[in-house]
Amino acid sequence: MRKISRYIGRTVFSAIAMVLVVVLSLDLIGSFIDEIADLQGDYTVLEALIYIGLTLPGRVYEYLPYASLIGCLAGLGLLASSSELVVMRAAGLSVARITWLVLRPVFVFIVIGLALGEYVTPYTDQVAESRRAVAQGAQRALNTERGLWHRENNEFLYVNAVQPGGILHGLTRYKFDEQRRLQSSSYAEQATFQQGYWQEENVAETRFTEEGTETVAYALRRWKTDLTPALLNIIALPPDALSIRNLAYYSGYLAEQKLENSEYRLAFWEKALQPLATISLVLVAISFIFGPLREVTMGQRIFTGVVFGIAFRLTQSLLGPSSLVFGFPPLVAVLIPILACAGFGLFLLNRTR
Repeated sequence: MRKISRYIGRTVFSAIAMVLVVVLSLDLIGSFIDEIADLQGDYTVLEALIYIGLTLPGRVYEYLPYASLIGCLAGLGLLASSSELVVMRAAGLSVARITWLVLRPVFVFIVIGLALGEYVTPYTDQVAESRRAVAQGAQRALNTERGLWHRENNEFLYVNAVQPGGILHGLTRYKFDEQRRLQSSSYAEQATFQQGYWQEENVAETRFTEEGTETVAYALRRWKTDLTPALLNIIALPPDALSIRNLAYYSGYLAEQKLENSEYRLAFWEKALQPLATISLVLVAISFIFGPLREVTMGQRIFTGVVFGIAFRLTQSLLGPSSLVFGFPPLVAVLIPILACAGFGLFLLNRTR
């Protein structure tokens, strides 16, 4: 029995890994073509390749659930085509037991995905974005569409690039009074975090008064704010690139600032429940092999997996934004496709007994 367990696990693991490699290869080629169109300034082909390499962990995390779906279809499909599944069942292995043996290697990929999403991709994605922004000329005010806006009380900030370790490039600040009248605007080429405050460099400030405007220049200026490098590292990334703990922290921060945080709560539940989404997709793959896809070709199985994965992703993409628009809980939007998928898979598996 142990040999059968190892054999099933090895077959499924190898199939998932192979699918992941193929999908990533295609995605990397497409990404490189896209980056070629953005070459400018110091952003050379080498920098584009470094950017793609740094975003690779995030791509692995994104494709793991769908690679698990297609890989299970391919791996179990090989066993079904050679009648090995029939022999295993004749030897006394139940459908439930085979399902568990298939899920065991999937758990390995789930753990890898959680580790990447929590500890690797937030850092590598930020380094990738900041390197690209700096190479494309982030020292110029409001230069790049990849910069970020942030509001703190009556002050609005725009940063072209945020580097790990507390370095900002292209910092623009707009300060308003209680009547929402612009009091001053300033631009600093760079700001560095030092012992609880930010040190701005090469600052040009314009003050707006009833008598007119006044422009002042500073070589160095101290900026005291509650914004820390850790918080800016969170703000610099889109919600889907943040770790679960940072999503929970920043959601609470936005709530304290009385700002909208639904997008971050949605991303939190999507990431927190991704293991369940992966398991539900694998259950569907297993049920297909024991049911309607038992006798079809490998190409048909892979095509079915791709179509089902796309349908699952589209459902998530539609329900998530719908929860933000119509106001129902993001948790419900994330759970609906997962529960529907798991229920469908369990229903088909139950029919095979």
